[in-house]
Amino acid sequence: MDWKNTSTRYGGLSIGLHWLMLLLIAAVYACIELKGFYPKGSEPRELLKQWHFILGLTVFALVWLRLLARLIAPTPRIEPAPPAWQAFLAKLVHLALYALMIGAPLAGWLILSAAGKPIPFWGLELPPLIGEDRELAGQIKELHELAGTLGYWLIGLHAAAGLFHHYVMRDNTLKRMLPARDA
Repeated sequence: MDWKNTSTRYGGLSIGLHWLMLLLIAAVYACIELKGFYPKGSEPRELLKQWHFILGLTVFALVWLRLLARLIAPTPRIEPAPPAWQAFLAKLVHLALYALMIGAPLAGWLILSAAGKPIPFWGLELPPLIGEDRELAGQIKELHELAGTLGYWLIGLHAAAGLFHHYVMRDNTLKRMLPARDA
């Protein structure tokens, strides 16, 4: 499989980043949801929170590579072409997903910064983006949690649309993002 996109299918770079991001985002959600099973201050809870931060910031770092790959390579066409309204909705959902992959981790970084907490990233400690302000941290946290909730819906909608196109519309929407199979 070629690393770059063609007019008919995504290349290895786009496909790999797409599915890696799915795994990372699923792990980010799993960490924050599973932490609730442990008492506040316990080691497993703190470890899950730390992994939530690290993996979220990894999503933030990789989304820029995805955007670059998207800018320099053609987007493979869908065959048969969907109606204009579907193409428009797909662009809106993709835009919202990119906003989520940028905005949620950035909000997390801002929360930790405003709370005066360390910002862990794979053995490094990132610098705070803003000064300590506990009230602001709480306000940003509310937005971060709202983004997380919206993310569940966006990701579900994105996956449902891919399956709808594959099984109902019978177009190549999903096939373009799956690794090529040798005949």
